[in-house]
Amino acid sequence: MQITIYSDAGHAWAKVSRALLVKLGILETISHYSYQKGDNCYLEEDSDLGKLLLALQAAGKTYSFKERVAKIRQSKIRSYQPMIGGLPAAYYNN
Repeated sequence: MQITIYSDAGHAWAKVSRALLVKLGILETISHYSYQKGDNCYLEEDSDLGKLLLALQAAGKTYSFKERVAKIRQSKIRSYQPMIGGLPAAYYNN
């Protein structure tokens, strides 16, 4: 699988589907430093991305990275809903 890494001058996030996190059994372990929008989750690079990579390795999955860099401004990912205990973004809008 290919994992897209989005970064700006201060941070980076890996975009993955919520379904993948559920399948790997790690959704509830993702910190509030990661973000979500729709069915996608953006895992922060310092710890949550590591959780994903360990889970992928344990499941025998291979992966590669593709990087997209915001060169002029902060990434719009910073404006997305934070992840809290695996709750979907729709939970916050009720």
